[in-house]
Amino acid sequence: MTGEDAAITIRDAVPEDASAIDAVLRALGWFTHLDDIPLGESQARIARVIAEKCSSGGDSTLLVAESSARGVVGYLFVHWQPNLIFGGEGYVSELFILPEARGQGIGAALLDEAKQRGVVMGYQRLTLFNRRERESYQRGFYPKHGWIERDDAALFMYYFDDEQ
Repeated sequence: MTGEDAAITIRDAVPEDASAIDAVLRALGWFTHLDDIPLGESQARIARVIAEKCSSGGDSTLLVAESSARGVVGYLFVHWQPNLIFGGEGYVSELFILPEARGQGIGAALLDEAKQRGVVMGYQRLTLFNRRERESYQRGFYPKHGWIERDDAALFMYYFDDEQ
């Protein structure tokens, strides 16, 4: 980490982090549909998810990486799911770092915290989806941190909009 961001804290998100998390998503420029959603609406949705899904007894964890100099610079969202075959697993649905804060160990710190929490809860594994065109995939971010890419599985998606 650079001197500017040397003091990074990983902590649970609180509803008051919604605007900072929204800013991280918008800074990426990957999710153009966000341009059509008013800030207040997207921030309210994020705050609601934190309050409903990430509170005590919730089934998800939203971690933020906070720099002492710049505030929230990234986050990780993991959903804890039971599995009848081998116990439980966590699904990391989002891991995003501000572009200017990448390469400082923040993503690794967020992953490490998620791993530690999964172990403490008695879960067996974490899984995630990484698009091959993303820079993180191309530079091998996840394999460098012990993740294994499966070559025997396919990711399928079903969009409910097709039903309407």
